[in-house]
Amino acid sequence: MSSGEPATVFHMEDGNKSSYATAPPPAYAAGTSSAAQAPRKIAGDGVPLLLRSGAAGFRRCLSLIDFVLRVAAFGPTLAAAISTGTADERLSVFTNFFQFHARFDDFPAFTFFMVANAVAAGYLVLSLPFSAVGILRASAAGVRLFLLVCDMLVTLLLTGGGAAAAAILYVAHWGNIRANWVPICMQFHGFCQRTSGAVVASFLAVLVFLVLILMGAAAIRHRR
Repeated sequence: MSSGEPATVFHMEDGNKSSYATAPPPAYAAGTSSAAQAPRKIAGDGVPLLLRSGAAGFRRCLSLIDFVLRVAAFGPTLAAAISTGTADERLSVFTNFFQFHARFDDFPAFTFFMVANAVAAGYLVLSLPFSAVGILRASAAGVRLFLLVCDMLVTLLLTGGGAAAAAILYVAHWGNIRANWVPICMQFHGFCQRTSGAVVASFLAVLVFLVLILMGAAAIRHRR
């Protein structure tokens, strides 16, 4: 008897009479198992949407982080440029006619530092549309390469400006005994506080740019 035919069941009754009834067929056809009837698990469940498409999703994910970091780095660079450009303090000695003046443009290093941060802030705004293209088009390798080169140049500019300003601030805070340079921050507290905070903010932006460079290189290299 094949497994697909209905089974016959015999019932014993009084009087040695027998009758038969046909049992209902099984719920599933022969050769199929209950495991086959279970719903199949969709491939990729539990994986973020940006990562389901392999290398393309990986590049989109990096581009999204890249966009967020550029927005985050805009604040420190703009704050550093504004804080340095408004650093101005006058110190009166004896009378108001005899004053010492400390202003950012009295130091060429601070002028260079302010310009570097202003250029970096402007570049970050202009680079946002290019970063958005990387999110929409995962295969835009040319745009990523362009941003990578520009990020490296701006990072060098910010690092040079921050290093020059930090050197001037070190002398302003501690002086130099051998050169008979006295520390001016003992008198010009406000000037030193503003410029010191600007240097810290600028170096935070440099760290963000370093992360952007690493992510850009990883996105270009990860093509498969």
